[in-house]
Amino acid sequence: MAPLVPDGITGGRIIAIARHLVPDRAGDLARALAAGGVDVLEVTMDSPDPGRAIRNAAFALTVGAGTVMNRDHAESAVAAGAVFLVSPHVSLPLIEWGSLHGFAMIPGALSPTEIVTAFEAGAAAVKVFPISVGGEQLIREIRGPLPHIPLIPSGGVTIENGPALLAAGAIAIGVGSWLTGPPDLDVVQARAAELVAACRPPT
Repeated sequence: MAPLVPDGITGGRIIAIARHLVPDRAGDLARALAAGGVDVLEVTMDSPDPGRAIRNAAFALTVGAGTVMNRDHAESAVAAGAVFLVSPHVSLPLIEWGSLHGFAMIPGALSPTEIVTAFEAGAAAVKVFPISVGGEQLIREIRGPLPHIPLIPSGGVTIENGPALLAAGAIAIGVGSWLTGPPDLDVVQARAAELVAACRPPT
């Protein structure tokens, strides 16, 4: 059985994605996101010293690693404290490694064939990437024949389309530069709070 998607992702439904994150900023970024109500951070492995960035953020948030391209990336991310692993592509050896070691693997895919292949290989969920090419309609259409596969759209997600992607059936959204890119951490906190409010399920 594939490892489950971490509760922080399914509960909060927002993954903040920090690309090229400088380790010394990671702790402050984590505090700003947490203060705004975002509970999950993905640190990409093309960051300078991603292991230290993951460790610096893990005190405040559920932290995973993104742009995981190979087993070395996976092993170093897990050693630093990452609890989930995200890749931009479908790599069967990586998915198998994650399943074997109990870490949720979330590979990137776009076509139905890629999505089904990844899930059947043991992916915990599938990152629909880049969602900017299909938007909420793509999620809705995929969910029609494949309602059992957890989908997490990423690549071009902002407050403008994030709520619609969730309404279309995504279990969570991955939000990158719009959320984590501003150099002013007060802006990051404010955007996090705004996004959390916009994505809150209707009561």
